[in-house]
Amino acid sequence: MLFISVVFLYWFSSYIYVPILSPYIEHLGASYTYLGIVLGSYGLMQILFRLPLGILSDFMEKRRPFIWLGLAASAVSGLMFAAFGHLGWALAARAMAGIAASTWVVFTVAFSGFFPKHEVTRAMSMMQFTTVAAQLTSMLVSGYLVERWSWQLPFWLGGIVAVVALVLALFLREKEPDPGRTPMSLQDLAPVMRDRTLFRVSFLSILAHCVLFITMFGYTPNQALDLGASKNDLAWLTLSFMLPHAAATLFAGRTLVNRFGARAVLTVGYVGTAVFTFCIPAASSFGWLCVTQIFNGLAQGLVFPLLLGKSVAHIEPSKRATAMGFYQAVYAIGMFMGPFIAGWISSAWGLAGGFRLAAYAALAAGVLAFWWIRTDTKAGVSAASGGPPNTRSVQKNV
Repeated sequence: MLFISVVFLYWFSSYIYVPILSPYIEHLGASYTYLGIVLGSYGLMQILFRLPLGILSDFMEKRRPFIWLGLAASAVSGLMFAAFGHLGWALAARAMAGIAASTWVVFTVAFSGFFPKHEVTRAMSMMQFTTVAAQLTSMLVSGYLVERWSWQLPFWLGGIVAVVALVLALFLREKEPDPGRTPMSLQDLAPVMRDRTLFRVSFLSILAHCVLFITMFGYTPNQALDLGASKNDLAWLTLSFMLPHAAATLFAGRTLVNRFGARAVLTVGYVGTAVFTFCIPAASSFGWLCVTQIFNGLAQGLVFPLLLGKSVAHIEPSKRATAMGFYQAVYAIGMFMGPFIAGWISSAWGLAGGFRLAAYAALAAGVLAFWWIRTDTKAGVSAASGGPPNTRSVQKNV
């Protein structure tokens, strides 16, 4: 329960200002191109740091120091945003938030280490739900805080919450290494990174995060304000997306996969995301924009827990931090390139151009998911949903 609480506060501190971040950067005088650079820096730092942190954690056989590092970086990020209201400092603060998020690889591996191998996806679903719950709770209040007090208050609150989480994390228990565990060696790195299943899942996740960080975690709040919404109304936009998103994460990992198979769930999730992202620039009012976000949140929520579980379910425990670091570093490419390219396109053709880019990315991912995930055998479905896997069938499943 302590670990879950720390995870909740970790994401709360990181996401309390997300709905107002792009409007705030625009308020400081940034163009869409510079806004894309600021938003993309979050992903760029994760490309640079996530894999090295995963490798280092495996070599040291330690998780807690990296958890502490992530919480400290999150605190510094929030406090930098709050204390310095300039575009250069905003870029530095968002980059620091990316370093904080880079340690998420260690959070996930530390938590999954308390579960048997066949329940890794269930553990990931629990983590995903906690993540979404923290994001939902924090993002709901940010617009109100800005409307009622100031732009800086969400950043101050995020920094303070991260400090509280850091204090709690000092009491986390470090899981003792398995005596029969094979130590990680340099020769093990290349096979992990060449793993076909890991590569395909990581590429699909690039496209999923590209869409997410162009839409709800990127430019959708700007679209809402352009339609006449107030900063306080951003809470309704957040609720419209995050509530169905959280509900979908609960059912995607087990119920839906057991019934329909991973191939069908992922394909429907991506295609649904494409359709409703196309609808964002077509929404004529804030109310219709919220409707697009309800279905967009639901569709994207089908995708993330499945990809997260599949990334490490077939990997040996001694190599999971490295595999998870690779997976998260690779999908961070989407977090960087998505908002960066969308910012450039939006500067030239308006926000509608960026949303169309996201929709095309989701459609491409749907085609790839349908093509790559060829067999949904009972063993494969069981592996994706947390049940005991048949190793040979699972390896064919992606």
